Amino acid sequence: MKTLTVSVVTPNGPVMENEAEMVVARAESGEIGIMPNHIPLVAPLSIAAVRLKQGNDEHQLAVNGGVMEVSSNKVTILAQSAEKPEEIDVQRAREAKERAEERLQSKQDNVDYLRAELALQRAMNRLDVANK
Repeated sequence: MKTLTVSVVTPNGPVMENEAEMVVARAESGEIGIMPNHIPLVAPLSIAAVRLKQGNDEHQLAVNGGVMEVSSNKVTILAQSAEKPEEIDVQRAREAKERAEERLQSKQDNVDYLRAELALQRAMNRLDVANK
């Protein structure tokens, strides 16, 4: 079966380079599936898991925004951060989730609600990927 080369890169360096039969990611416009011979594409990504399918196996990465480029059977994801499930510190993600929820429930004027909402989304994404 045909495959795609998938590269995930962050400002800290490469996170993964692998082959996959299908890549599923959540773009800002909705979920998108990429298979071999897909037309060239550039799409901004939301905070969500990226799924790589190879046969009956599925691998996930917690990706926190960024851009996906598809060209010539190569998918490149340039992300602000990305983690494999085994690299996620679950306790730290739980604590981040609790802090973000507390900030969102706070009635203080100095709370940046957008920043707290994004922190909550990142923490929940990390926990979802770590628990699969």
